Amino acid sequence: MGEAAKEMTEQPLGERVLSRIRGDVLSLKLAPGEVVSERSLETTYGVSRTPIRQALAELIREGLVVKAERGYAIAPFDLQQLEEIFEYREIVEDAAIRLACERATPEELDAILRTVDEGLSDFTPDDWFEAGLDVHVQLAALSGNRFLRDAVQDAVNRTIRARWLVASSPEARAIAHREHNDIIALVRQRKTEEAAAAIRRHARDVRGQILQALEDSRRLFGARGFVEGG
Repeated sequence: MGEAAKEMTEQPLGERVLSRIRGDVLSLKLAPGEVVSERSLETTYGVSRTPIRQALAELIREGLVVKAERGYAIAPFDLQQLEEIFEYREIVEDAAIRLACERATPEELDAILRTVDEGLSDFTPDDWFEAGLDVHVQLAALSGNRFLRDAVQDAVNRTIRARWLVASSPEARAIAHREHNDIIALVRQRKTEEAAAAIRRHARDVRGQILQALEDSRRLFGARGFVEGG
C-alpha cells in the first residue's frame, strides 16, 4: 500500500468522507447546481448519515455546497462573486507582495520554489486542496501579516473549484510555474514595484483563463450551474 493510500485509510471516517465528497465537487464529478440529499450521498459513498452530515456542514462552510428546498445542492458558479473576489485579491496581494519584498528570507523563498515545482506534477483536486498547493497564500504569508495571509487564503478558497478548470491543464500549470518563478525571483531581488506588477498581471491572466473556461462549460453544466448577477 502506498503512503498516500495508507494515510487515507488511517484518517477518521468523517475526514475520509469529507475528502471524497470534496474531491468529487472540485473535480466537477458532482456538478454545480446538482441537487443531492443525505440519503443519496449515503448510498454513493457507502456510509451512514452522521459522517455525511458532518461533511455537508463543512462543505457549506467552504462555499462548495448550499442548502436547497429539498436537501442540498452543489453550489453553482457565481460569476459576479468571482469578479469581486478577483478585484479583492488584486488589492490584498499587491499589499502582501510589497511586504514580502521587505521581509522574506532566502530560505523561505527556497521553500516556496519547492512548492512551485510540485505544481507541475499530476495531482487530484482534493490532493491540491489538502496539500495547500497555493503559492499565492505562501507568498502572502511572507508579508509577516496574518490578516493579509488570511485574506488571500479566503479568496483562494472561494475560487478553488473554478481554478481547477484551469489547473487541471498541463499547459496552464506550465505557464503558472514560469510566472510563479518570475515573481519569486523579483521578491528575492527586493524589486518591489516589479514584483507587485508581476503578481497583478498573473492574477489578471488567471482570472481571464477561469472566466473563459467557465464560459466554455456553460453548455455542459446548464443554467442551474451558474448564478448571474450575484
